[in-house]
Amino acid sequence: MSKLLANDEAIVTAVRQPSIGNSARAYTERVRGGDMGALPAVLGLVVLCTVFALLRPTFLTPVNFANLFTQGGQITVIAMGLVFVLLLGEIDLSAGFASGVCAAVLAVTLTDMGMPWYVSVLAAILTGVLIGLVLGVLVAKLGIPSFIVTLAGFLAFQGVLLVLLEEGTNISIRDETILAIANRNLTPMLGWGLFLVGVGGYAAVQIVRSLKRSRRGLVADPASLIAARVGTMAVIAGLAVYVLNLERSRNPGLVSLTGVPIVVPIVLALLVVWTFVLRRTAFGRHIYAVGGNAEASRRAGINVDRIKISAFVICSGIAAIGGIIAASRGASVDPNTGGSQVLLYAVGAAVIGGTSLFGGKGRVMDAVLGGAVIAVIDNGMGLMGYGSSVKYIVTGSVLLLAAGVDALARRRAAAAGLR
Repeated sequence: MSKLLANDEAIVTAVRQPSIGNSARAYTERVRGGDMGALPAVLGLVVLCTVFALLRPTFLTPVNFANLFTQGGQITVIAMGLVFVLLLGEIDLSAGFASGVCAAVLAVTLTDMGMPWYVSVLAAILTGVLIGLVLGVLVAKLGIPSFIVTLAGFLAFQGVLLVLLEEGTNISIRDETILAIANRNLTPMLGWGLFLVGVGGYAAVQIVRSLKRSRRGLVADPASLIAARVGTMAVIAGLAVYVLNLERSRNPGLVSLTGVPIVVPIVLALLVVWTFVLRRTAFGRHIYAVGGNAEASRRAGINVDRIKISAFVICSGIAAIGGIIAASRGASVDPNTGGSQVLLYAVGAAVIGGTSLFGGKGRVMDAVLGGAVIAVIDNGMGLMGYGSSVKYIVTGSVLLLAAGVDALARRRAAAAGLR
């Protein structure tokens, strides 16, 4: 009871007297009450980067820094889609091979049929949407548990992938536009332009939100806190762009290698769009409501079945984009595209980032943070010379730790009366 009163007192103080200090104290009390948010993922990312940088100085080189973005692109994008399903308390075990099927559709239409790249990309994404529609209908309308439906999809899509690839044929990707997605970079000037647009857009969102709250008579974030947020983002993003704009080629006279990887603005665009959908639309609010309590949402007039179907459609549709990124990075599609550890890493990324397996809690940003953790572990372990066995053990341990923190946080929040 005393903890609950302390939490309430800190939060009320922050509301009545908005300042950086009061906001920080309110945040600390929320963390103590079990609302951890993305804090474990951020701390884990800092610790991992520090350890790998000390053990292997090459970890901090510009070329390796750029590799982290291309290595984590596919996993991060697929994890974004999985967030929507996990928010409902459901699971999609087929997302990995669904991305592989969509990549195969891209390769077949692009290479074998000679279609333009934009037609092939559209075909791949529509295939993902169709897959999600089928899965969603089976879960929502027939009431089959999502674990069973998507496990069946996991198995069936491997067969579909083999059919599309004619029992194992490797289809090469030669289109320069598709190859550029994961293998080319923005010019340094465009990289700084992206920086200005990103920081300026973030600042605009913070200011507009504060002004709207003030006009409605609500307490808004103080200008000092907004400035601190924007300043922190500007410093981190500015350093990243600066490092990525450094020359990474071993022979600059023969070929220059500078700039932000093209996959970065693609991931950022998806992050902005889907964050807006979850946080600023009625559909997003319904996602959280259904994930929190499906029966209460149904009684409140929310079409629960439509929300579930839409979540699976979004998940598989975004997985298709992940498959396109994988096809670009490998310059080909084969029976292993979307397989192996892709699904496990994608689910792990969403959970490690802070999305709850119990539903009702999570953000698209969680997928980005979790994807960064997965990429750092995979990259750092590789630099240290460890094989796949150690990578799997470490990644599995981190995932178990993240799930454990989530479960303990929910229990602590319930005990504190916050849930």
